[in-house]
Amino acid sequence: MIPIASFGRGLFVVILAGLTSACISLFPKETPAQLYRFGAAPPAAAPAPAGPRFAVLDPSVAFDREAAGDAILTVTGDQAAYIKGARWVSSASTLFESALENAFFADGGPARLMARGEVGHADYALHLDVREFDARYDHGSDAAPEIVVRVHAGLTRLEGRSLAGERIFEARIAASDNRAGAIAQAFDQAVGKVLGELVAWVDAGGAG
Repeated sequence: MIPIASFGRGLFVVILAGLTSACISLFPKETPAQLYRFGAAPPAAAPAPAGPRFAVLDPSVAFDREAAGDAILTVTGDQAAYIKGARWVSSASTLFESALENAFFADGGPARLMARGEVGHADYALHLDVREFDARYDHGSDAAPEIVVRVHAGLTRLEGRSLAGERIFEARIAASDNRAGAIAQAFDQAVGKVLGELVAWVDAGGAG
């Protein structure tokens, strides 16, 4: 069983986790948190539909605020908690945006993600809302959790501002063990599945 630091859902307690070198540490013997990441390797590209290339504006991603930081969120029933002693190497929202860029870059389809500030004409705008990004303990705190990543996507044609399509992408991946490393690996798999399907959908939706 991994230790978790609990909090009431909707109630946020801000904890100063690190002090600068000029300050006196209150916990000099505390073990540093183990850092994890996801999305470093792009998902396998799906067969891309034929068609002309088009540009999609790199979206700013809305992220569930409880999961958006560098703490790893868990949910047990109506209770939420963070895994103690384990964190993402950066905020989850930042890692997700980097993974999204990697997925489009590695894809051979017609959709090209246009970087923010890049000069040029964009054909579509992609809107993403990461609504769930957590480890679910539906079978007790000692069992390996199931990772849930759920993203709402909307694709808008900039010419005429018409909706090209919208869809929910969801992945549920069971962690191989109730350890932080195994949980982080399952998050990586879930993000890869969601982004692989998302990029293929943008390729098909934009080309159609």
